[in-house]
Amino acid sequence: MSTDTLIADRIEIADLFTRFALLLDEKRWEDAGTVFTDDVAVYSPRGGELHGIDKVVGFMRQGEVEGRHAQHTTTDLLVDVDGDQAAASANSLVHYYRDGQAPHFTGGLRLAGTAVRTPAGWRLREVRITPAWTREN
Repeated sequence: MSTDTLIADRIEIADLFTRFALLLDEKRWEDAGTVFTDDVAVYSPRGGELHGIDKVVGFMRQGEVEGRHAQHTTTDLLVDVDGDQAAASANSLVHYYRDGQAPHFTGGLRLAGTAVRTPAGWRLREVRITPAWTREN
């Protein structure tokens, strides 16, 4: 694999993690296909094991609370590209807040997953979400 291809893949996978965060923050569930494969598997303490994009989107919709918002900041992204698949991990700092107010809850998460190259670009096939800490503000 050429250096240019590897760099382009790593940038696209970094963008994928950003699209994931924005999907959650902006509640743009209709854009889930720009982040996940149809057969995605998500593992998290809150949702358990979710298989398939429809189940993942359903769980995210179910978690909506009127007037409550989230802001995800993703950092420390590591990507190991191997052909059309990549192992990726990152830290995520999540602030939960209500309209016009300072955050009332903050948490640190570790994200790990597998991204795959599709005809439409890189997508997450598997995501594991592990809480590291929480704080009520």
